[in-house]
Amino acid sequence: MEWKFKSFSELNSLELYKILQLRINVFMLEQDCLYPECDNKDLKGHHLFLSDENLCLAYARLLPPGVSYPENSSIGRVVVHPEVRQHKYGKELMKRSIELLKLKFPDVPIRISAQEYLKKFYTELGFQIESDVYLEDDIPHLEMTLY
Repeated sequence: MEWKFKSFSELNSLELYKILQLRINVFMLEQDCLYPECDNKDLKGHHLFLSDENLCLAYARLLPPGVSYPENSSIGRVVVHPEVRQHKYGKELMKRSIELLKLKFPDVPIRISAQEYLKKFYTELGFQIESDVYLEDDIPHLEMTLY
């Protein structure tokens, strides 16, 4: 297994395929959300993922300030492959994502749109709730920020 951190242009075609495959299988099929997966933000961000024998096990998209939020960087499309969720890769994925964004944008808060059921997970990582619950793709979400 290997953690990789790449800009969009650095991704090879198989890596991109496996990332999109995981995102579509979890967000669109497992969570039954129909939305534009290819939203052009991938082009502007960096991609952190755990790869094992051509399988994407965990993934997060890291975006600079001004892409999703005017004054904040952001972490999105956070996903762990269903077959390995018991290994707690999600926490390691988020810790690595936070570390990378803090290195790249040291004094910039990190903002996320978190599924409400993961509120405890994100607050344990230091994120603070910044909004009331709202629906995004028919799933309850919260805006959260790490300062």
